[in-house]
Amino acid sequence: MDEFATLDGIAQAALVQRGEITALELVETAVRRIEATNPQLNAIVTEMFDQAQTADQTNPNVSPLSGVPFLLKDLGIAYKGVRLTGGSAALANFVPTTNATLVERANAAGLIALGKTNTPEFGLLPTTEPTFLGTCRNPWDIGRSPGGSSGGAAAAVAAGMVPVAHASDGGGSIRIPAACCGLFGLKPTRGRVPAGPSNGDVMSGLSTSGCVSRSVRDSAAFLDIISGPSAGDPYWAPPQQRPFLAETTTPPGQLRIGFSTVAPSGVKIDEACVTAVRHTAQLCANLGHHVEEAVPVFDATRFNDAFLALWAAGCAWTVKGIGLLTRQPPNPAQYEPLTWAMYEQGERLTAADYLLAVQSLQLISRQIASFFDRYDLWLTPVVAEPPLLLGQFDPQPGNPLSGMERAIAFVPFTPIANATGQPAMSLPLHWTESGLPVGVHFMGRFGDEATLFRLAAQLEEAQPWAQRTPPVFA
Repeated sequence: MDEFATLDGIAQAALVQRGEITALELVETAVRRIEATNPQLNAIVTEMFDQAQTADQTNPNVSPLSGVPFLLKDLGIAYKGVRLTGGSAALANFVPTTNATLVERANAAGLIALGKTNTPEFGLLPTTEPTFLGTCRNPWDIGRSPGGSSGGAAAAVAAGMVPVAHASDGGGSIRIPAACCGLFGLKPTRGRVPAGPSNGDVMSGLSTSGCVSRSVRDSAAFLDIISGPSAGDPYWAPPQQRPFLAETTTPPGQLRIGFSTVAPSGVKIDEACVTAVRHTAQLCANLGHHVEEAVPVFDATRFNDAFLALWAAGCAWTVKGIGLLTRQPPNPAQYEPLTWAMYEQGERLTAADYLLAVQSLQLISRQIASFFDRYDLWLTPVVAEPPLLLGQFDPQPGNPLSGMERAIAFVPFTPIANATGQPAMSLPLHWTESGLPVGVHFMGRFGDEATLFRLAAQLEEAQPWAQRTPPVFA
């Protein structure tokens, strides 16, 4: 690997700002890393090298990430003139004619997109094994999943291709791959990042955009770039007091942290994930925080039923929308078995069913919010098991929904923050004895990314992870 592969995005941008290297040189070295590593991982599915080499580099000081190469997830975020497949053969030839608001903001900040990253079909699963785009592999063990749905983004950053990559999160899709690939990943507060111009929100606000990165400060700087309301947004998050990047150098004070290693659904949690949480709880206590076992009380069965109703409705909305876009009626031959089964589930839901599910999640969100009257943060595992072997989510004969059933068992914690709209993050603070990363999960109050970034920076300094790199990095 070249010398820049070990630098985070802000450090790379500083070299450009000081005139020690050009943005084009950063792009060219990143392209070489991608060409050397991506064939093994299949993290990047659409190259944008030509566009990157002609990107505007006239102002190297426009943001802390100016001149830095990054990647866009191939789901939901349009880049004019570049295909957007959502991981589906149904969109194999779809090329948007406008940019998403997020892309406009990234371009204006001097970030340089090098390509689109792999994703499961429509982001439905917490793994990245789409039939159309092919399997993405975990850089720590190429026989294992990088998580999902932002698995391509996480695999690329973990492998050193780029320092930061756009990711999105509707049920944990930033935090799950961050945990599986040994990265930092923060899901912002609902309404923090606009979904425009095509959408006001997605699935009543379950999904939002952010990034995965090796350093906490890169994620903070990226969120500063893409956040803030845009004209026509249906709602937006409470404004932050200062830039998120500034929060990474602000002491967190003494925080009240409740932690739990028991899934609300009762699913079994692997001992490695339990150990990760307990070690992190002790680390937080050693840093002066008040830490105790605590858990918000809510009806997990009602939560899961309501969340899955929105998930199925979102799938049906997507498939029907593609039909309108292509002027072709939905056809099961175009979709994976799980996607079509979810589409059919969504089609069976009535408007009243959908609104009742939204009401259930809103009522449960109020119960969970009361927990944060007593605690600043809730610490849990990210997932129930360390990175899984590839193929765990494949549909079983006669049961196309078996992959979703496996997903429910694998991710019992992360969807909670999507339903409540609260910010949450995964930190790479633990590894198994065999060398697989195991993330830990912190959930904060609505609108309070600041506390998450402050604590994340403190933990990053107390227990650094940047020096830990997967085998393919070298």
